[in-house]
Amino acid sequence: MRRKIVAGNWKMNTTVAEGVALASELAANFNQVPADVNLVVAPPFVHLTSVAEAIKGTKIALSAQNCADKAKGAYTGEVAAGMLAGIGCQFVILGHSERRQYYGETSATLVEKIALALENGLQPIYCVGEMKDERLAGKHFDVVKAQIEEVLFGLTAEQMGHIVIAYEPVWAIGTGLTASNEQAQEIHAFIRKLLADKFGAKVAEDCTILYGGSCKPSNAKELFAQPDIDGGLIGGASLKAEDFLAIAQSY
Repeated sequence: MRRKIVAGNWKMNTTVAEGVALASELAANFNQVPADVNLVVAPPFVHLTSVAEAIKGTKIALSAQNCADKAKGAYTGEVAAGMLAGIGCQFVILGHSERRQYYGETSATLVEKIALALENGLQPIYCVGEMKDERLAGKHFDVVKAQIEEVLFGLTAEQMGHIVIAYEPVWAIGTGLTASNEQAQEIHAFIRKLLADKFGAKVAEDCTILYGGSCKPSNAKELFAQPDIDGGLIGGASLKAEDFLAIAQSY
């Protein structure tokens, strides 16, 4: 059964104290979130244990923003999937456009990261999406198809049951621009069709696909009303508890 998920990607924002205050505010007001909506927060690495304590006893799930493509070893500055699982993370964001664009992450790297995440019981939130020039050139379907095929098509149907996909039009991230409801639904339906053709109708129907591109309280309700959009991967609006909770209430 498809889950409704609203996940907050805090990116490189907030001090630990600010992050704990934000998480505590979310925890204190969690009763505002509809029972069938799964709330996820993804703070910076250094916040994780403190935020885990702040949301303890609630149904808010903890996510990391990334993990290493190696299990352990001499990889200074990296954080392994097993380490994240050990402190209570349930999800990990992988393949975010900022990781691809600024840090050169490739499909081959992401195959390894997803495998390690799954081995350690983490649910990957796998991000796909096109740049502005790719959208203008009409290549958005080709870009998204390649990102899905190259990274996910080596998985089994059972493994796909633990994958959440987030479509993020890169041209809409942090710009204030948002894909129209029709544009977003079109790509989400396209992704679901790709999954159905590869893994079968049940896997595709059960897969949660999130929209991530300047989703905010003012547009979340219309986006979430689309038949193939199952929630959001929220950036800037997740840094204010009031806005994040309002998005979660948009179903």
